Formats: sequence, structure tokens, C-alpha cells
Amino acid sequence: CACVAILIRRKMSATKKDFRIPERLIKLPEDMDKWTKSQAYAEMIGFIYTLNESVKGKMNSDPLSVSPAIDKLLAMLDKLSVWVDEIPPIQQPQRFGNQAFRKWRDRLSENAQSLIKELLPENLHDAAVELEPYLRESFGNRTRIDYGTGHELKFMAFVCCLMELGAIPQSDAAAVVIKIVGRYLDLMRKIQTVYRMEPAGSHGVWGLDDFQFLPFIWGSAQLIGNHKLEPKSFVEPDVPETYAKDYLFMSCITYINKVKTGPFSEHSNTLWGISGVPDWNKVNSGLIKMYKAEVLGKFPVIQHFPFGTILSLDPKKS
Repeated sequence: CACVAILIRRKMSATKKDFRIPERLIKLPEDMDKWTKSQAYAEMIGFIYTLNESVKGKMNSDPLSVSPAIDKLLAMLDKLSVWVDEIPPIQQPQRFGNQAFRKWRDRLSENAQSLIKELLPENLHDAAVELEPYLRESFGNRTRIDYGTGHELKFMAFVCCLMELGAIPQSDAAAVVIKIVGRYLDLMRKIQTVYRMEPAGSHGVWGLDDFQFLPFIWGSAQLIGNHKLEPKSFVEPDVPETYAKDYLFMSCITYINKVKTGPFSEHSNTLWGISGVPDWNKVNSGLIKMYKAEVLGKFPVIQHFPFGTILSLDPKKS
């Protein structure tokens, strides 16, 4: 498959001058062609496929290769979670978008460089300047106090950069999904709930989910080959909650069932449609195709994506 070639990480013999602050370079809808033909696009697609392959048929409880890099990243996410406890929501007239989130985001901005350096070997500390914008923008917009798939994409770009630099080994691919994405989801649900965040650019009932997308892709990969849990089963009562700790997909459905009321077919129509697909292989490939079109192919998302030397807008090398 053509995408397999993309999966091989570039060896980076970077020096200080190689790293720079990433910039937003997709300024107009007609620039989108540059993005889809860029090294960054190829790297992100390769990253998505690599992680997808790594968790096919795997439960969350299955044995995993976990390097110290994963433990360091988990510790960082735990620290960010503690900050939410330390910065409680304030009393305010508006129901949504608690302004205490701005204080949390400011603390993240002030500490971003040191947080990133803890994840990198000393010879790569200079890369922190390039990774910072991805991390800073991984948890929602400071001004609008909203969160959506563009912010999720920035966090995955942050992890992708760590893998590109070799700070996270390729052997950790499954652990990135099961451990890191799982913990990131826990943190994001906490931030969304505590600070009453609004969905960014929500498609409403016609979107896949108000906030997330990639966990559904990798979560469906985990269920490939599972004959006990067919796609139709995730809309049955109690099934998602029973298997929420075993599979990322079921955890996402359980969360939707907790925060939304009324018939599933009404509040989550796209997911309801997916429950009619005959097998998880088709669900998985369909969700990847949908992600390319609805997230990676949308100017309102990609106009906010920054490009540096690791994820570059330069044309993809053949």
C-alpha cells in the first residue's frame, strides 16, 4: 500500500538552527491543494494509518510495548488534569464557556516549553520551540472557550512530532492509542465539563461527535475481527458501558450516552447510520475516508494548522 512508505519515520539529524516557530500558511481555500500535497499531510496520514494498524483486534487490557516516553507523556497529561482541579470554574452569568479556562490555558502557555523538554532527550531540547504551538492549541481556543476536531488534530500532530523526532519509538504505536489517547480523552472530557466548553464548528446532529473524531477511527480498528460485538451492538442498551474499559469506541459511545438525552438516532444520527454497517473493517475504512474529507479536507480546520520543519508545507517527496 502506498501509505506504508509514509509510515517510515524520517531520521532527523537536526541542529539548533533547523527548528523554528511553526506558522499558519494556509490562508485561502485555494491553498488547500498545497496542504494535501505536502510533507505534513503525508506525515499525518501515515501517523493515522500506523496507529490504526497497531491496534487492530487489540483490547485495552492486552499486553503492550510501553517505553518510558509513554510514562512521561502520561505524567504530563496528569499534571494538566491537576491544574484543572487547582483552577476551578468561576461564578459568571454565562452558562457556557467558563472564563477560568483562560487562566488554565495561560498556565499551559507559561509552562509549555518546560513540559515539552521533559519529554525530549537533551540533544533535542531546541525542538521545544517548534512543538509548543501544537501542545498549546491541543485543548481548545482560549478566546472562544470551545474545542473541536481541529484542536484534537493539533494534539495528534504534537504526538506525531514526538515520534518523528524519535522521542517516542515506533514500537509504542499501540500504547499511543490505548494509553495516551485514552488519557487525553479523559482530560478533554474533564476540561469540557468543568469549563462548560462549546463545540467548535459543530455539525450538530449530522456530525460524528461534538468534540472528537480520531478515537472513533482507532476504536473501530480495535474491534476488527470481533464477532461478539458487531457494529449494530453499540446502539443497544448497556452494551457500550459494559465494554467501555475494553475498547476506545465503546468508551466514546458511553460518554455520548451520558451527556446527551433522547433517542440515539436523533442526537447522533451519523453514528446511528454507522451501526448499520455490516462489519468493523468497513466502519474503520469508512471513518478514515470521512476524516480525510470532513477534517483534513476542510479549510476552516486547516487554516489554523501551523507548519514548521517537522510538519512542513513543502511538497511531499515521492
